[in-house]
Amino acid sequence: MDNLEDKISGEYVAVKANENGVTIIGLTRGRDTKFHHTEKLDKGELLLAQFTENTSAIKIRGKATVYCRYGTIQCGE
Repeated sequence: MDNLEDKISGEYVAVKANENGVTIIGLTRGRDTKFHHTEKLDKGELLLAQFTENTSAIKIRGKATVYCRYGTIQCGE
C-alpha cells in the first residue's frame, strides 16, 4: 500500500529573489502542460519548491538564484 511519502518523493529546489517582482510559475504534468501555481517574490525572499506527481517544471521570471542538488544557478541575467 502506497503512503503519502511514497507518492510525494520529488526533488526540492530553493529559489532566492535577487530583485523585487520575481515570478515563480509551477507547470503541470500530463498530456498538456499548464500553469497551476504562481508566486511573486521580493528581493531577499526565498521559496522552497518540490517536484511532485502534479508539478513537472517551474518557470522563473526575473533575477534569482536557484539552489538544487546539482548546484547553484543564476537566472535573469
